[in-house]
Amino acid sequence: MADNLYSPAYDQDQIAQFDKLFVNQKAEYKKSPYPSLAERQKDLALLKQAVLDYQERIIVAMNEDFGCRSSDDTKLGDVLATIMGINYASKKLKKWMKPSKRHIGVLFQPAKAYVMYQPLGVVGIVTPWNYPLFLSIGPLTLALAAGNRVMIKMSEFTPATNKVINEMIASVFSTDKVAVIDGGPSVAAHFTQQAFDHLLFTGSTRVGKIVMAAAAQNLTPVTLELGGKSPTIIADDVTIDDAVSRFILAKTLNAGQTCVAPDYILCPENKVDELVASCKKQFNRMYPNFSDNGDYGSIINEQQFQRLQTWLADAIAKGAKSTPLANVNKEQCKQPRKMPLTMVTNVNDDMQLMQDEIFGPLLPIVGYKSLEDAITYINDRPRPLALYLCSHNENTQQQVLQQTHAGGVCINDAAIQVAQDDMPFGGIGPSGMGHYHGHEGFLTFSKAKSVLIKGKMNTSKMAFPPYGKLVHKLIYKLFLR
Repeated sequence: MADNLYSPAYDQDQIAQFDKLFVNQKAEYKKSPYPSLAERQKDLALLKQAVLDYQERIIVAMNEDFGCRSSDDTKLGDVLATIMGINYASKKLKKWMKPSKRHIGVLFQPAKAYVMYQPLGVVGIVTPWNYPLFLSIGPLTLALAAGNRVMIKMSEFTPATNKVINEMIASVFSTDKVAVIDGGPSVAAHFTQQAFDHLLFTGSTRVGKIVMAAAAQNLTPVTLELGGKSPTIIADDVTIDDAVSRFILAKTLNAGQTCVAPDYILCPENKVDELVASCKKQFNRMYPNFSDNGDYGSIINEQQFQRLQTWLADAIAKGAKSTPLANVNKEQCKQPRKMPLTMVTNVNDDMQLMQDEIFGPLLPIVGYKSLEDAITYINDRPRPLALYLCSHNENTQQQVLQQTHAGGVCINDAAIQVAQDDMPFGGIGPSGMGHYHGHEGFLTFSKAKSVLIKGKMNTSKMAFPPYGKLVHKLIYKLFLR
């Protein structure tokens, strides 16, 4: 569908529409540069109701785009997370908007100082295909809470979902407040080259570098939510069955097509075989009759499916062992691009799946001798978006927290840190920069403007030149120390 829809003519039309809408949003922002609390609350209420009203259509559209996407995957990963974010922002917005009082030094008294949080203007959001509702409406929520106008570029991989989200937004907002742009890579490139007041991009590290370079031409500040190879450490103090129950849903949700899915497992080397057996048992309990199971999603398109197959073949050719946790009966399976969780052992750094983010249902296992070896393995590689630890030992937990870097850490579970509205979400280094979600998201889309106010008494003139007066000597004696 996407190949037929996103023709060069269609993309040019989208670019032309974007240019008009962008100019219009800039102009409208100047007319109302500081929306009131009541206006922002109304926007959030309208957005919430629109998501609730359109949720069934969104579920159907995502299933169409993926070939098979569980309605529960969409409800949990997209709809529920989005509604929770809107509810939280609505509840906290009055507090977030309140100016923050700041200290004034004795030398500058009498005066008062505070920080006000001002809308940036027009914010651009570039959305990926894996969670198209949550990763478009989530940042939109916080951009609107901060008082901005917003333009959203949807992924060309989800045309049916894009259409529904466009209609959903249009049902409650005029395009001078929120506009949704469709189209292929040329539209995305044009989008990121514009002088937004802030640009948020969610996607791969490779494309993130391109987006940042484009934004730099306009000195547009960016928030980059990238991916990376998020590890899971299984410590010696937990049973393997317990450990598997902590991470397996995060790896199978959306068929592993999640930026914070566990990318590989660091397991005590004497428990690797037990880990594979436990994963197989748990996987088949979660997804019985795999070939005809609608709870487990498909790979988004043929391009991504072939990439995963190629990476798996490359690993096997270089000495890895592949263990699919279920078989696909092609005669029984009516869902396209169905790929079960597949454990990969005997891996090494020469394999493609150990170099790049997997973003699918392949799960390499790396055996380790000691916890220190596992920590060294992680630290020798680019910093990940998420790090997971299965351990009930507080000393082990603190050792891993203090000696590793990651965008976020989740202990004894996986991926649920993203759904915590009072925690910032963001990567570090190759896995991203900046934060959004919750209060940090409000701050990302606001200018923290410092304000100092002097009253009728002008004490500054006492320090006017000529220098060398008693007041200058007193200032230096009292404060220059």
